[in-house]
Amino acid sequence: MSAELLTAYYHAFNRGDSAAMLDLLAEDVVHEPSQGAVRTGKAAFAEFLAHMDRCYKEQVIDPVFLTSPDGARAAAEFQLEGEYRRTDSDLPPARGQRYRLRVGAFFEIVDGRIARVSNHYNLADWIRQVNEPA
Repeated sequence: MSAELLTAYYHAFNRGDSAAMLDLLAEDVVHEPSQGAVRTGKAAFAEFLAHMDRCYKEQVIDPVFLTSPDGARAAAEFQLEGEYRRTDSDLPPARGQRYRLRVGAFFEIVDGRIARVSNHYNLADWIRQVNEPA
């Protein structure tokens, strides 16, 4: 079931369907981003998704899922293709730059819902890509 849950999560992500993503989360979901503070709860995750939608347009490419035998833990590895559309806080200025990153994500599954999302990617590589001349 974990692989099906993650497949639905990333299909919703690729459609830009935040409501469908949120439906797959536990109410007290914990989000551990690669950089930044940990967020707890669906409302905080919804705010994060809205922020990301303003600044980025991204697609998950060729995800591979690994799951624990009991289905309580899962991991995903994929390529993330994106466009940097709006300057995000103290990051480099956005000019519609394209980027591609390898991402690892780790999940905890409780009662058929995603209870923890932990994303990891190479921020230095992303900064290098968005700073390259067009």
